[in-house]
Amino acid sequence: MSRFKKLSHVIWHCQYHFAWVTKYRYKVLEGDIGQEVYNCIQVFAGYKGCQIVELNVQKDHVHMITMIPPKISVSEVMGILKGRTAIRVFKKFPNLKNKPYWGNHFWAPGYCVDTVGLDAEKIRKYVKYQENKERLEEQQLKFNFT
Repeated sequence: MSRFKKLSHVIWHCQYHFAWVTKYRYKVLEGDIGQEVYNCIQVFAGYKGCQIVELNVQKDHVHMITMIPPKISVSEVMGILKGRTAIRVFKKFPNLKNKPYWGNHFWAPGYCVDTVGLDAEKIRKYVKYQENKERLEEQQLKFNFT
C-alpha cells in the first residue's frame, strides 16, 4: 500500500508537525478538559479531510502530526482547530472563564509548524540523478525488444 493519498488530480503526502500552547501556558489540559480537546481535534481535523498521525495533549500544550490535503492551507487547519476547540471547551466547561485574565481566549496566539517528510539529501539525489536513471531504463527496454 502506498503512503500517498489520492485526490482527483493529485497524489500527495503532506505531513506537518504542530505545537501550540494554552493562554499563559495554564495547565488545564488534563482530565476531562484534556480529553475533550483530544476528541475535538480528532473530529474537526476529520471534517477537513486531515488525518491525525500522532496526537499528544500535554497539560499546557498540544503536539500533533497530521496529513493535510494540498487543497487546504496549514493556517486554515490551525484556525479551525484552535477556534473550534476553544468554543467547544468554553461551552462544556464554563468555569474556565473564571480564570484571571483569561478573557475569551483559550489558546495563546500563534503556533509552531514544521514539515515532516523524506530525507532532504535523498530527495536531492533523486532529482539530480532521475534523468540518468530514466535513460538507463529506456536503453534496457530497447535491448529487450530487439
